[in-house]
Amino acid sequence: MTVRTRFAPSPTGYLHIGGARTALFSWLYARKHGGQFVLRIEDTDLERSSQESVNAILEGMSWLGLDYDEGPFYQTQRFDRYGEVIQQLLDNDHAYRCYCPKERLEKLRETQMANKEKPRYDGHCSAGVEPPSPDAPYVIRFRNPKQGNVEFDDLVRGRISISNDELDDLIIARSDGSPTYNLTVVVDDSDMQITHVIRGDDHINNTPRQINLIRALGMQVPVYAHTPMILGSDGKRLSKRHGAVSVIQYREEGFLPEALLNYLVRLGWSYEDQEIFSIDEMIELFDIADVNRAASVFNTEKLLWLNQHYIKATDPQHIARHLSHHLGRLGIDPSTGPDLHEVAKLQHERAKTLVEMAEISEFFYRDFEEIDPKSAKKHLKAAALEPLEKVRAELAALEDWQPEPIYKIVTDVAEALELKIGKVAQPLRVAVAGRAASPGIDVTLHLVGREACLRRIDRALDYIRQRIAQSESA
Repeated sequence: MTVRTRFAPSPTGYLHIGGARTALFSWLYARKHGGQFVLRIEDTDLERSSQESVNAILEGMSWLGLDYDEGPFYQTQRFDRYGEVIQQLLDNDHAYRCYCPKERLEKLRETQMANKEKPRYDGHCSAGVEPPSPDAPYVIRFRNPKQGNVEFDDLVRGRISISNDELDDLIIARSDGSPTYNLTVVVDDSDMQITHVIRGDDHINNTPRQINLIRALGMQVPVYAHTPMILGSDGKRLSKRHGAVSVIQYREEGFLPEALLNYLVRLGWSYEDQEIFSIDEMIELFDIADVNRAASVFNTEKLLWLNQHYIKATDPQHIARHLSHHLGRLGIDPSTGPDLHEVAKLQHERAKTLVEMAEISEFFYRDFEEIDPKSAKKHLKAAALEPLEKVRAELAALEDWQPEPIYKIVTDVAEALELKIGKVAQPLRVAVAGRAASPGIDVTLHLVGREACLRRIDRALDYIRQRIAQSESA
């Protein structure tokens, strides 16, 4: 048997963190077992579904690197197939038309709740009723078995048994003829030969209903695995109030996809004491049966820690590819400045996110609006005037604009003026980078370039002279 898993999001919003974890678990299971991973877009909710949401889902999957072998398949393109199955159920007396008006159903629910009974349809139309009128609207309900239990072995939760008398006759077609979720998912999973359904445990109440439908249609019941929900730090279900919950929002906040995948795989699953997993290790070691039944708590600080680790440990060429996006968001075209790979190599130990890295790398590509006030106050003082003037003159005459000769100029000026190197390098750094923190002074100047360095040093010299003039006139 070839393992076939699927990810089947509804395009009513972005790809959220819970959905991304479900997709990851399904993808890993398929990859581990030499199987196939299918993407299906469940877009039958015509009022809420949108192409924008479809694009967001596809973009999120692409960014995470969760490649699918088949799809995306769209349920709205399969309505004829659903209609065939609904008619098959009617013909075999596994379904019936229900003409109960909304008012009757509401009254039934109120009575059941008043009697502290579980609200459910009472089967009023199951024996067959005459239509109130020739054009009376109706829904189609599945005739759920009245006896016995529905039992299945869940890969996460173990043996589950539900009595059929707990289940009512669910609607499989609305009054406008459109199919409902429980019908479409059963047909799709069967037609697409899905062997393992991995999804959130919010679907667990649907599973016995779907199994009964599958059996009525003579289809093969897949293996189920219901993963626990993800909670926010307050113990409540993860939602917008907890901050970023969209996969793409994490990209915009400067996270690497590898870091997010590593974090998501650890939400509810572990392997010994290991924290860092490459994609290959995830595929080799992940087992859906080892997923914890308890809900997981999303910890942003842990994700930040992981992201910083990946920024430090990942090939700078890979970092540069993602950093380019964030520089672009700052209005910078990386091709107009120093090699982005070299910038990433210099900055990869200095930032927790790619947003931070882009911000601290901005000075490599364009002049800053103002020098950091604290840095200027500390380092651009009268005592820095002569060292900066001498360095400026030497740099202007330098033919080989490389780190080694640049560094020699800084050390030679410090030695000539009998100063510690920091008394020359720090004013120079503030002048060129706009702040007191940057990579090594030699590589910083090398990447910024001669013209920009000289222009910024002149600006710093003007600042110092103005500061001296103000002090003398006070």
